[in-house]
Amino acid sequence: MALINPAKTHPEVVIQCVAARDRKKAEAYARKHQIPEVKDSYQAILDDPEIRCVYVPLPNGLHFEWAVRAVRAGKHVLLEKPSVSNAAEAEALFGMEAVRGGQVVVLEAVHYRFGPAWRYFKHLLREEKEGGAEMEKVEVSTKFPSLFSEADIRYDYSLAGGIMMDLGTYALSAMRQVAGEPAECLECEMKTCAPPKEKVDYATTAKWRMENGATACTIIDFRTPKSQYKSMMPTIAVTFKCIKVEDPSLVAGQTKHRVRTLRMGNFMLSSSWHRIDIEDSFTVTANDGAKVVKNWTNKESKKAYKLSDVGLEGAGEEYWFTYRHQLEQFVNRVLGRPTEHWVDGEDSVQQMRVIDMAYEKSGLGPRPSTKFFAENFS
Repeated sequence: MALINPAKTHPEVVIQCVAARDRKKAEAYARKHQIPEVKDSYQAILDDPEIRCVYVPLPNGLHFEWAVRAVRAGKHVLLEKPSVSNAAEAEALFGMEAVRGGQVVVLEAVHYRFGPAWRYFKHLLREEKEGGAEMEKVEVSTKFPSLFSEADIRYDYSLAGGIMMDLGTYALSAMRQVAGEPAECLECEMKTCAPPKEKVDYATTAKWRMENGATACTIIDFRTPKSQYKSMMPTIAVTFKCIKVEDPSLVAGQTKHRVRTLRMGNFMLSSSWHRIDIEDSFTVTANDGAKVVKNWTNKESKKAYKLSDVGLEGAGEEYWFTYRHQLEQFVNRVLGRPTEHWVDGEDSVQQMRVIDMAYEKSGLGPRPSTKFFAENFS
């Protein structure tokens, strides 16, 4: 879903080879997906002069080492989120001369950001800001049922495990995308696995004070009961401060106010389904606000499976998944063409700083750096 299927519809991309710790598994994977070559090791891919780009979907704790090795080998890197284990590793990776100078492209694969629906949601937010609206609060919820046992690599502390390092990255990224950077993590409550994995979180609720003055709440849960399935759609809601609305139909002494909320359901996988709601709550008062005359809510729903659906310009077909949009821009950047949208290195570094901020506030502390980092960058 993340690479092979998107590559099938991209005329400039060939999935040439694959490597795994277990060659037999790699061979089975290659047969299933019609990949021509199986390499004996990750390093063998980097040593192949015919390979221009590599995709690194390894466990979190291996991202840094193999991204660095790829950069040193002159390969462009599509790097799964989170980019690395902590902010120190992010600063080291994206601070490499070849990356800063643009000789090697490294893209953290935050795929949802490339989709038309998310880009349209951001467009609506910009319109509100340009119209003078002030953001008041942001709420992001990413809840899922228990899909993995505690034996899964997502719960391995030595591999930078924890829900904040998996689905949690989407919630924090979305918060930052709509409200800017947090000035402070006010609270962070993490539910953790049983010993000996007590440093590994499976659910997190955090509250934030943003630099723009808004407040934010991020809720992440990887063990939501299946009975609550209907409430598990990844959702983001942005509420703006109450404003006075002019209305010539009002009688003398009455005033009208509006509170607008922009809400997007399924922002993480919007290509499969999504809904963007523009919800306006109106209140008419009299006697300088002492008496509520009436209140009501208007809601308008929109969708954007192509940017042209909503009058915006950009590449893409309706059948493209968010990963396909991401691959389009990655290829454009590798080939030196303009990109419509991008996640730059500083953005990825800041993302890890915010993740570290949450872990520090919780008392668990950031995920540990790797031995490779200590030997090469300390």
